[in-house]
Amino acid sequence: MNQEKLPNVVVVGGGTGMPVLLRGLKDLPIDLTALVTVADDGGSTGRIRNEMEIPAPGDIRNVIAALSDAEPMLIELFQHRFDVCNGLSGHSLGNLLLAAMTSITGNFNMGIREISRVLNVKGKIYPISNENMSLHAEMEDGTIVSGESNIPLANKKIKRVFLSPQPVEPLPNAVRALNRADLIVIAPGSLYTSIMPTIIMPQIAEAIKNAKGQVVYVCNVMTQEGETTGYTAADHVQAICDHIGDASIDAIVVHNEPIEKAIREVYAEENATPVVYDTQRLIDMGLQIIEGDIIDPTQPTLRHDNNKIASLLYSLLKK
Repeated sequence: MNQEKLPNVVVVGGGTGMPVLLRGLKDLPIDLTALVTVADDGGSTGRIRNEMEIPAPGDIRNVIAALSDAEPMLIELFQHRFDVCNGLSGHSLGNLLLAAMTSITGNFNMGIREISRVLNVKGKIYPISNENMSLHAEMEDGTIVSGESNIPLANKKIKRVFLSPQPVEPLPNAVRALNRADLIVIAPGSLYTSIMPTIIMPQIAEAIKNAKGQVVYVCNVMTQEGETTGYTAADHVQAICDHIGDASIDAIVVHNEPIEKAIREVYAEENATPVVYDTQRLIDMGLQIIEGDIIDPTQPTLRHDNNKIASLLYSLLKK
């Protein structure tokens, strides 16, 4: 099969859900592109971001590790986090390497490209922007909370999120990837702090809305305190549409099996509950519903099964 003939699949997002999805997709016969959030401001990522004035490297690092075909030990080294009490404490080696490569190449996106080459990454990885950006949330009560890591801690109902400084320019390659995509997948992850910063720039929102390919949202399995408490599946979709425009999403992937009691109890301690799939509302919104048992039973916490979810998404391309 010619490289040109491979279907273009673009995955958008960040957080813990995106690498899981990418691990499943990377070995399929597709042309894969990951568009990754750079709005994180916590931990090692936040310190590097502030001290070096570069976009946040943390989510990018996890995506590189997920798509790398390097030796496992090399990936482990890349993901290593220093815990000794010195100037390196809390830093991840991968974040430091991304910062160093940005310094060498003079450009964050070029830095990612070079590290991807060194670690034999399958597919293309683009930061959603080359700019250092901040995320803010306007709450239902009118207060504004600034900083990706602070937003869930406010524990208020979120009305909308926005980026600064305005206007934040997306990476042209990111827009081009969306325009060419045969399938756009919005990855599972923190709705307001991982997914939204990747899709709310006007040019990105426009590209998703006008996409020639199908736009699929892989819905979270559990709610998240401070972000989506009490949200149903349709509430997740509605929040995305409120930010980027109605009828932006064509289909939703949902897990349709009950969650084990023991796992529910663990999540209950974090005030997280299973997301309810309000089927009729999703149908009324014009969405195709793709159901399946898509959780990995071998994991102690709820994680999508990368192979199950990848084959579900791949089946959409063959239709």
